[in-house]
Amino acid sequence: MSALSGVISRKIPGRPRSPTTLTAKFTSGSVIDARTGSTPRRRLASAALPVPLFDPATPLAPLRDELHAAAVRVLDGGRYVLGPEVEAFEREFSRYVGVRECVGVANGTEAITIALRALGVGEGDEVVVPSFTFYASVEAIPPTGARPVFCDVDPVTFCVTPDTVRAALTPRTKAVIAVHLFGNVAPVAEIEALGLPVLEDAAQAAGTTSADGRPGALGTIATFSFYPSKNLGAFGDGGAVTTDDPELAERVRVLRFHGSRDKVSYEEIGYNSRLDELQAALLRVQLPHLDGWADARRAAARAYERAGLGELVALPQPTPRAEPAWHLYVVRADRPEELSAALGGRGIESRGYYRVPVHEQRAMESYRPAAPLPGTEEAARTHLALPMSAALTGDQVAEVVTAVRAGR
Repeated sequence: MSALSGVISRKIPGRPRSPTTLTAKFTSGSVIDARTGSTPRRRLASAALPVPLFDPATPLAPLRDELHAAAVRVLDGGRYVLGPEVEAFEREFSRYVGVRECVGVANGTEAITIALRALGVGEGDEVVVPSFTFYASVEAIPPTGARPVFCDVDPVTFCVTPDTVRAALTPRTKAVIAVHLFGNVAPVAEIEALGLPVLEDAAQAAGTTSADGRPGALGTIATFSFYPSKNLGAFGDGGAVTTDDPELAERVRVLRFHGSRDKVSYEEIGYNSRLDELQAALLRVQLPHLDGWADARRAAARAYERAGLGELVALPQPTPRAEPAWHLYVVRADRPEELSAALGGRGIESRGYYRVPVHEQRAMESYRPAAPLPGTEEAARTHLALPMSAALTGDQVAEVVTAVRAGR
């Protein structure tokens, strides 16, 4: 494992920042204001230019009229569940991802559970999953009846590798969840070569590209979240499942609607998990702009590099042939919480996301692995998310780098 730069000389007690949530001001009671209204900034006396960790509102401001029109279209149409907007979004998003099928569901967590069920995962099975990920990647497994088996990650890319997955396989392994963490691309083809279906957790990777295709089109089946802070965010919860297999897609459709095809006969125990019409309509307005926003995120990452951030901390490294649309720009430092406290003193938001990996969470006690996960431990100890958005400016990048330099 590579040595880290960015050594910080003194200890400042600190706590991780609160979970990432949208903090936009509601000014008119409109659903649109939740994403396009002004975002409060906490100004500090010492801050030359406060920089938020996220800025979902600024890129949406030019789309405000279109978003309002889409919302009114749904209200006037009187169809709110599984209507024309969902059908249209499913067609458009499947074309964008590069797959034959897309099925809209209620959120990214249920998308994983339903996708695993569609793969036939059930009682007595095991699903390999990284521990360095958002809790939902693992939480979605036990409701299928299967057991999560934790694997390690490469602390440089934050993704699973064929070797870390191979080490976790057993005769009971039914599927592997490969998380495209922070927008990077896990090596799906190499993992599938191990002989098991791969479910891509692409919740953080909308807009990312690779030489093998977009996340969501690389494995057997894939899941997305449209939580408001995501690269493609709704105005509430939403999710989708994508696949090239029409039979898998049909099984997802049945499972998302109570296990029924016709509201009369019920084939199995399913879920009430549907992307609603309003969210689909608002996502359709944003989808044509996703690639532009992704390019802006990549440009912001290049600006960080040109400004010399890599001389101070270890920068996130794309996997081979990947062009991440960084959902989070996560660096590594020897004392990240001290650095975060120093940045906060200058009005720069930052956050350690997975300081306690999933396998160490109390709810996962019965699933804890016997062997250590050294890559996970390093990633958890050293990572720190710095400001990243499609609206990040050159002045903001310079302010962040200046603050990092001063905080070392």
